[in-house]
Amino acid sequence: MKSHAKVVVIGGGVVGCSVLFHLARHGWTDVVLLERDELTSGSTWHAAGGMHTINGDPNVAKLQKYTISLYKEIEELSGQATGVHLTGGVLLAATEARLDWLRGVVAKGRYLGIDLEEISAKEAAELMPLLDPSQFVGAVRNREDGHLDPSGVTHAYAKAARKLGAEVERFTKVEDIARRPDGLWRVITNKGEVVAEHVVNAGGLWAREVGRMVGLELPVLAMEHMYLITEDMPEVAAWNQKTGTEIIHAVDFDGELYLRQERGGMLMGTYEKANKPWSEFQTPWNFGHELLEPDIDRIAPSLEVGFRHFPAFQNTGIKQIINGPFTFAPDGNPLVGPVRGLPGFWVACGVMAGFSQGGGVGLALSNWMIEGDPGADIWAMDVSRYGDWATMAYTNAKVRENYSRRFSIRFPNEELPAGRPLKTTPVYDLLSAKGAQWGVSYGLEVPLWYAPEGVKDEFSWRRSSDFSHVAREVASVRGRVGLAEISNFAKYKVTGEGAASWLDRLLACKLPKPGRMTLAPMLKDDGRLIGDFTLANLGDGEWFIAGSGIAEQYHMRWFEAHLPVDGSVRIEALGPKLTGLAIAGPEARELLAKVTRADVSNTAFPFMAIGKMDIGMAPCLVGRVSYTGDLGYEMWVAPEYQRAAFQVLMAAGEQFGIGLFGSRALNALRLEKNYGSWAREYRPIYGPLEAGLDRFVAYGKEADFIGKQAALAERKQGGRLRLRTFIVEADDADVIGDEPIWFDGAVRGWVTSGGYAHHSKKSVAIGYVPKEIADESDGFEIELLGKRHAARMQPVPLFDANFERMRA
Repeated sequence: MKSHAKVVVIGGGVVGCSVLFHLARHGWTDVVLLERDELTSGSTWHAAGGMHTINGDPNVAKLQKYTISLYKEIEELSGQATGVHLTGGVLLAATEARLDWLRGVVAKGRYLGIDLEEISAKEAAELMPLLDPSQFVGAVRNREDGHLDPSGVTHAYAKAARKLGAEVERFTKVEDIARRPDGLWRVITNKGEVVAEHVVNAGGLWAREVGRMVGLELPVLAMEHMYLITEDMPEVAAWNQKTGTEIIHAVDFDGELYLRQERGGMLMGTYEKANKPWSEFQTPWNFGHELLEPDIDRIAPSLEVGFRHFPAFQNTGIKQIINGPFTFAPDGNPLVGPVRGLPGFWVACGVMAGFSQGGGVGLALSNWMIEGDPGADIWAMDVSRYGDWATMAYTNAKVRENYSRRFSIRFPNEELPAGRPLKTTPVYDLLSAKGAQWGVSYGLEVPLWYAPEGVKDEFSWRRSSDFSHVAREVASVRGRVGLAEISNFAKYKVTGEGAASWLDRLLACKLPKPGRMTLAPMLKDDGRLIGDFTLANLGDGEWFIAGSGIAEQYHMRWFEAHLPVDGSVRIEALGPKLTGLAIAGPEARELLAKVTRADVSNTAFPFMAIGKMDIGMAPCLVGRVSYTGDLGYEMWVAPEYQRAAFQVLMAAGEQFGIGLFGSRALNALRLEKNYGSWAREYRPIYGPLEAGLDRFVAYGKEADFIGKQAALAERKQGGRLRLRTFIVEADDADVIGDEPIWFDGAVRGWVTSGGYAHHSKKSVAIGYVPKEIADESDGFEIELLGKRHAARMQPVPLFDANFERMRA
C-alpha cells in the first residue's frame, strides 16, 4: 500500500468506487480507495438494483439520468458486465391526487429531457400485465427505468478506475484520521498509514464512524429495508415468451411498493410505515455480507395491498425475503461535498439510491475537488444544508418519517411534523396564541400563516384553506401595517482591519457608506451566483450581512475558505444570537415613530438606511428595507429583547389596525415586485445578467472581485437565459416551481417559483427562458397539473412599479 496519495477514498461500495473512477477519469490518478473488507460489503451487495431518473429535485434528476447513461461507458472500459436491463417502467396512481402529482412529474420531464408519458390504467396493464387496472386511475410511462447487477456495477467502476491508474486496497480498515499541522491528512489503517491532501468519506453504513474520527457527527441513519423474491410465476414466463421482453418495472406509490422481474419470478419491495432503524448509535465494524432477520409481519399491510393491486402474487410462493440496512439522511437525499472547517475532507454518503445517484455523486464530487465547483446545481445534496441542530435524535425522527413517506405525496402546503419543534424564538408562544401555522427553515420554526380557531391547512395541489386568510394578511400590509417574524434569515457580522477590502473582493457590489445598505450579489470564479445578500456598513469597521437562512452553513463554508490567512478579517454567523421582526405597509413609519425616540423621517432615515435605535426599551438594529416591496423596516434584536420589542410594536400598532403576516403572505407580496429568492431564482447555475441582478454588480469598481472577468464576459456575450415574470391564466391552482414554460408550442423554459398575488389578484410565475424570446409578450403557456395555461409577460412589477411607496 502506498504511503502518500493525493486522495484517499474510504469505502468500497458503489459510491466510493464511482468517486474513485471519476477522479481518475478527470486526470487525478494518484488516488487510492481503502475498503475494510471486500468491495460491496456494506449495503451495495444486497441492494435490489433498481434505477430511476425521477427525483423531486430536477437537478438531482439530471444527475440520475447521467448515472444511468454512464453504465455503458464503464462496462466497455472495464470489461466487467454491469447487468443493465433498461426495461422501462410505469408509475402508478391509485388516486386523483397522485395522478395530479404524476402530471407534474411528466411536465418536469419535458425540460429535463426525460421521456415520460401519461397513460391510462388500462394502457399500463397492457405494458405491465400483472397489475389490476381497476385499482388505479392512471399512470405514467418512463422508458428509462431499469435494473442492474449491483456487484457488477461496483466492480466495473473499480476496474475502470484501476485501468486509469487508480488503486484499490481491500481488507484495509481505516482506524483513525488525523490532520497534520501542514494541513495534510494522516489516514491510519490496519496496514499502515497513508498521507493525503484529500480524504473522501464514502463509508456508507460506517459513514458516521468515519466522520467521528475527525469530530464530525453526520446526520445519517441506517434503516432495515425488505424486499421479497417470488418463486417462478407462469404469468412471467408467458409474457416473456409472448413478447421476448422482461416485465417492466412498476412503482405503486399508494401501495408503497416497487416491483420488477427477477429471473422467472418477481421482486417486490416496500417502504412500510412500521419501519425500523438498524444500529441506531454505532455500526459494528464486523458487519459485512450478512442479512438481517426478515420480519414479514412488519411489511404485511403493504403486501396485502400488493396482492390486491397485483393479483398474480396471490398464487405464487415467496422464495426469499431480503432484509438489509441502507443509510438515509433526514430528507432522503445524499450528503455530498466539502465539510466546513475541515479543508480537504469530503463526504459522499447517505446515498440511499446508489444505483440511480452514484454516478452523479461521483461526477459532482470529482468536479468539486479538481475544479473547485461541482459543475452542477447540487444544493439538494449538499452536506451544508444541515447545521448542528441535526442531532442524532433529530436525524432518527426525520429519517423514520422520510422512510415511511418515501412513496407518499408531499403536497406543496404540507409541513411534516417529525423532529419538531426543535428551534424556536422567544415569541413562538405569542405567535402560536395568535393562530400561527408553523413551517421550518434550517431547523427553526417559522410562521407560515395565521389561522382562526378551528381552521388548519387542508393539503392540496390547489388553493386551499389558507387562501382567504393569507389574502387578509396581505391586505394588512398593503392597506395598513403588518408585522412578521423574520429570525429565519441568516445574519453575519464582519469585523477586522481588513474587512472592507475583503468584502470588496468577495462581493460584486459597490460597498455602502456608513449607515447605509446595499444589495450584494456574490459570484463564483465562473461568474455564476453563489449568494445574494443585503450588506450594511455599521461604521467603525463593523459590517452586517443578511441572507438566506437555509444557506447559512453553505455560505459560511465559502466565507471561511476565502478569509485572509493573516487574521485581519473575522466573520461570525450570528444565528440564534440575533432574532428579527419586520413591519411593512403605508403606516409603518408612523408606527415606528411611536415606539422610538430616533428620527425616522424620510429625510433622516431614507430607504436603505440602517442604524441602532431603541424600540420601546429594547435595543435594536433597524434597517429601512423590506422584502414586501412596501415601505418597511427590518429590526434585529438580541433574543432576550425580542418579546419586549414585539409586544410594544403590537400595542402601538393597534391604532393602525396592525396585522400579523407569515411567509406565505410574504411570498405573495414579493411576487408583485418581481423579487427573486435564493435557491429558487438565484442559484449557482445562473449568472447575474441572466438573473436580473447585474444592476447591483459594480463592474467598474477598482477591486478585482471574485468572478469579475467571467461576469464581464457574460455581460458582453449576453448569457443564455433571462429571468422573467408571468401572469398566468390559472384556474384553481397556482405554480409552485419546476413547471415547464411553453412558447410557440415547444418547451423553452422552466418556472422557478410563483403563487397567487392577493393584492393584485393575479396568479404569478417567475422563471427562466432563453434570451432570444425573453422580450416577447405573447405566445407563452405554463403547464400546470396536466393543462397548459396562457401566460403573459409582466415586465414591470404589479405593485408600485416606480418604487415610490418603498422610497416615500
